[in-house]
Amino acid sequence: MSERLTLRRPDDFHLHLRDGDMMRAVLPFTAEVFARAIVMPNLVPPARAVAEIVAYRDRIRACLPPDHPFEPLMTAYLTDDTDVADLEAGAADGVVKAVKLYPAGATTNSDSGVTSVARVERVLETMERIGLPLLVHGEVTDPEVDIFDREAVYIDRVLDPLRRRFPGLRVVLEHATTADAVEYVRSAESGLAATITPHHLVINRNAIFQGGINPHMYCLPVAKRERHRRALRDAATTGDSRFFLGTDSAPHKRGDKETDCGCAGIFNAPTAISSVLQVFDEEDALDRVEAFTSANGARFYGLPENTDHIVVQKTLPSDAAPWSVPVGDDQVRVFSPAASSAWNIVDGLIRPKPKARASTG
Repeated sequence: MSERLTLRRPDDFHLHLRDGDMMRAVLPFTAEVFARAIVMPNLVPPARAVAEIVAYRDRIRACLPPDHPFEPLMTAYLTDDTDVADLEAGAADGVVKAVKLYPAGATTNSDSGVTSVARVERVLETMERIGLPLLVHGEVTDPEVDIFDREAVYIDRVLDPLRRRFPGLRVVLEHATTADAVEYVRSAESGLAATITPHHLVINRNAIFQGGINPHMYCLPVAKRERHRRALRDAATTGDSRFFLGTDSAPHKRGDKETDCGCAGIFNAPTAISSVLQVFDEEDALDRVEAFTSANGARFYGLPENTDHIVVQKTLPSDAAPWSVPVGDDQVRVFSPAASSAWNIVDGLIRPKPKARASTG
């Protein structure tokens, strides 16, 4: 396999940009590499109604240079009180590309999430009818269930009954972390897919405890045992069209991570493609990486594949110390595996053109 590859520009089908100063700091790392991204709506307050979603989209666009090609694909935050007519109108206008179901209390800014699927059946019926995808944070919040089992239990208790109740509903099991999730997605005949993150392909749960408690490796769903990581790598690298890249890049300030109650989330936007390429290289599957990063997700969402490309090159691996991105008077730590990836983008980054200097002649 060549040490230099040309790949169709990728898309990110699960991204957290946050808002305000944080969004301005992290958005460039996604926008210079990815053509499109499914943007998560768990703000404070969340983006629930179409007017709130449009306002959030406009704030994202305002952070980009004029005429920048990056396209934020917006999602609606599902609540027990979601307005069905408003949601349907937003989908018809092309504003709402999907709906995100957070079980209440499952993860960051999910307190306004769904308390029971029975409370949102009218919404799901409408989504099934109009073909609007449901994106699921697949974890139960039952305190009696071990945190490492919450995804598998969610599939049995919630997701499978939901899909049987709404067989025509298109569903994405977001940030799959277990062999159970891989097996369940593979068992579906149609209408079900899963995103997989770069960090869940690279780390297992040991990473959280190496050298003491490492809050920068803590995310939700939490990384699992090594056998689950191996199952995710197999799902991603075999070319199965039901699995595609969703980085779940989720920035938090270091002060909010390195504290007595650290936030869950890994910021991987700057290293996502390099990490994925390294995984596919290790699995001797570089000929299938473009399907995972650039084709499968677009097909599931009914989007055209991107027509431009990036060029990546394999270099010597680096053992550079983890690096951070400044945000106000704090920083966000970038996901940097122990042995930094040997793959880097050498051409195709989208960056604003420098302004022409005024003539002095």
